[in-house]
Amino acid sequence: MKNEKSYNPISGWLALLIMLVIIAGIVASAMSGITWAIIVTSVLLFLWFIGFTVVNPNESKVLVLFGAYKGTIRKNGFFWVNPFFSRQKISLRARNFDSETIKVNDKIGNPIMIGMVLVWQVEDTYKAAFEVDAYEHFVVVQSEAALRKLAGLYPYDNFEDHDAVMTLRSGGEEVNHELENEIRERLAMAGIRVIEARINYIAYAAEIAQAMLKRQQATAIVAARFKIVEGAVSMVQMALEQLKDKDIIEMDEEKKAAMVSNLMVVLCSDKDAAPVVNAGTLHH
Repeated sequence: MKNEKSYNPISGWLALLIMLVIIAGIVASAMSGITWAIIVTSVLLFLWFIGFTVVNPNESKVLVLFGAYKGTIRKNGFFWVNPFFSRQKISLRARNFDSETIKVNDKIGNPIMIGMVLVWQVEDTYKAAFEVDAYEHFVVVQSEAALRKLAGLYPYDNFEDHDAVMTLRSGGEEVNHELENEIRERLAMAGIRVIEARINYIAYAAEIAQAMLKRQQATAIVAARFKIVEGAVSMVQMALEQLKDKDIIEMDEEKKAAMVSNLMVVLCSDKDAAPVVNAGTLHH
């Protein structure tokens, strides 16, 4: 596998002076009436003119002579090269690829929608021009393939895979780093440098999104109820201990059970309690 090599072209301004000399030769040949000299200098002028090329900042020109790679011009400016060179312009600017949202299956088979953004630039112009066919399309296809592979390695969340240390939703920088490494390996053969790659969209697919939302809500409700019950038990225990320590009232086991039941109903209910005032004796 070959790599990029630099090519040092002739200054375009120097070549422009030489072209003026050729033009002067054509004029002199015309004044002298020498037909063959006019034809030769005219052909030479045409060939000389098509040898001019301009390289803009952060661009390059890949030069090929009859199928042989001759080098790449990375310097920006006005130059002259062999007129028989074919010249392919390749941008060296950093570019963004914002992928379309694609449907894939995560590690446990749930269909999810996922998208990514990639920042890349050409690092080796030889590989970009000759190792792959249409390097820009190669970047798109391989990046989406890497995203599909990554999605299949991790679950979306750990609701079903409780042993999962890292998930697509909570993995954060670790998942993005894994994605970046996978894309970098795939694009190396095309001479592409990966600057940054990260997931910018992730969600359950439409057909299971509603069911997953209900499951998340149920999980949140159960977790909240657990905390409420845990707190209520602590409060009831504290109330009974303080009543006993301060000798406010003597209660047998039956009365304690009734009090615990009433306190638990009041503390754990999701609605405000409606108290009933006892205007009679302690037992009625």
